[in-house]
Amino acid sequence: MRKQFLILSAALFFTFGYSFFTEPDDPEITKEEIKQHISFLASDELKGRFTGSEGAVQAAEYIKEQFTGSKLKPFFARNYFQEFNFISGLELTGDNELTIELTGDTFEAELGEDYTVLYLSDAAEAEGELVFAGYGISAPELEYDDYAGLDVNGKVVVVFRYNPDMDNPHSEYDKYSELRYKAKTAQEKGAAALLLVNGFIPKDEEDKLVKLSYDNAPPVKSFPAVQIKRTLAEKLFSSQNKNLKEVQEKINSEKRPYSFAFANTSIELETGIEQVNKPAVNVAAVIEGNDPILKNEYIVIGAHYDHIGMGETGSLYRGGDQQIHNGADDNASGTTGVIELAEKFAANSGSLKRSIIFVAFSGEELGLLGSNHFVNNLPFSEKNIITMINMDMIGRMNEENNLIVYGTGTSPVWKDLLKKNNEFSFKLSLNDEGYGPSDQSSFYAKEIPVLFFFTGTHTDYHRPSDDADKININKEEHILKYIYSIVTDLDRNSSRPEYVNVPRKDTGGAMRFKVYVGTIPDYGSQAEGFKITGVSEGSPAQKAGLKGGDIIVEFGGKKVTNIYDYMYAMNSFAPGDVVDVLVKRDKEELKLKVELAAK
Repeated sequence: MRKQFLILSAALFFTFGYSFFTEPDDPEITKEEIKQHISFLASDELKGRFTGSEGAVQAAEYIKEQFTGSKLKPFFARNYFQEFNFISGLELTGDNELTIELTGDTFEAELGEDYTVLYLSDAAEAEGELVFAGYGISAPELEYDDYAGLDVNGKVVVVFRYNPDMDNPHSEYDKYSELRYKAKTAQEKGAAALLLVNGFIPKDEEDKLVKLSYDNAPPVKSFPAVQIKRTLAEKLFSSQNKNLKEVQEKINSEKRPYSFAFANTSIELETGIEQVNKPAVNVAAVIEGNDPILKNEYIVIGAHYDHIGMGETGSLYRGGDQQIHNGADDNASGTTGVIELAEKFAANSGSLKRSIIFVAFSGEELGLLGSNHFVNNLPFSEKNIITMINMDMIGRMNEENNLIVYGTGTSPVWKDLLKKNNEFSFKLSLNDEGYGPSDQSSFYAKEIPVLFFFTGTHTDYHRPSDDADKININKEEHILKYIYSIVTDLDRNSSRPEYVNVPRKDTGGAMRFKVYVGTIPDYGSQAEGFKITGVSEGSPAQKAGLKGGDIIVEFGGKKVTNIYDYMYAMNSFAPGDVVDVLVKRDKEELKLKVELAAK
């Protein structure tokens, strides 16, 4: 793996060159250098820095050269790179065939047109008679079982997507809608393979095929699973003198199975699918402290440098064309923070008591892969790390000077330290929790106190429009100087910060929302209600007239005092419902009507 990385790294050096890689003339944190770093890291040439991509390699080389230019030592045994392997996605091989023998006629289905391989499928073969098993649900506790009295042993099962109670926002059937549940249930019942089909309820005029994307789980072992187009399913049903839509309507209205075996119909199926493995790297450097005892204690300052590339994962862009997601704020801004703080501390290394590790993680967007690998593969005990400072999206501070800091309850010293060093008069929004959707979580799980700095979400989040020209470089300079003073204060303290286990709040993350509104939260708001920073393009919220700065105080007749109230209210409705939303806009109260869309 290392050889692959070095070859690609060398190729990029000769292809692109590194005109930014110069020894710093000014060790201070400056807006000019902030602009320079972000402009490079968020340039189109790096194509969104997707983990394991050529652009990510180029970004890693850039970060390394900034560390060497500041004369920092490599952290990983004379190497700045810590390599790890990851699954970057899924790909189909050439071995994909679906043959249907229907009342004496043979039909060869076309991959991509008539069917697609599901992401949960294994590379496998199957053949057998065809049976229909409704929604593929076996739930005796609900007195509903699509498999009751149906012989599926060694046969290919065709099932509807979703469940027979989709119009009910509180349906007990929801947990049985997962595709993996349907596949695993079919396999456990003895089926040889699964064919999934979109029904007509909920409305799905386009009959979209499920995207082939890795869901961070292994395939259902030795079990082929595909999705067929509705037109193909209708052909199968009509051969049995049945109507696909009428069958679904009957199941849904009566809430009872309508399973059957197809006569004179058999399937031959082969699925060729495999996980794509790639190498990636974390980039880290260290400044050794000067105190003979305290130098064995480490402060980690980190940020992730990866982004979502061309929108391979997590994109909120809804256009049809593929575009570069440059990720200037997410997270070239935080990566720049690591580079600038490393340079500043290196210039003043003689005064440090403790050692400081500066690390740029990859794989954050894929599930904190790099930070997890880092903290689990240290050359010393994680107990030697006294704190982790994380910077993720620190480049879009608003005019109100709001700065969000997570992890403030993970040590008793944090709030006083944050207040004491607040020379720039930031309006601090403090959140006690140590866990959250960024790299500090990997450290907090190891009982390490953490602080996570963040300037909030915006309408460019995970979209191609997150570009360098929108970064507030003046405010980022202030944020980095603030963090520098906090870390300096922490370093000088003879005592390490005490770790506190902060109970996780129920944020509603376990809920499965069926509705889409398109509001973007203002996590820094202290207002009573649910304040938004903007709305997604083309979303129900935009169509209804909601705007950034609005505070939602009532949703569908339910009072909203915070983000949790808002999520609970959302979960009371179904796609297609029209709800009244009461918002405060400046000094005015407005009642807007929002037609909810499917998630």
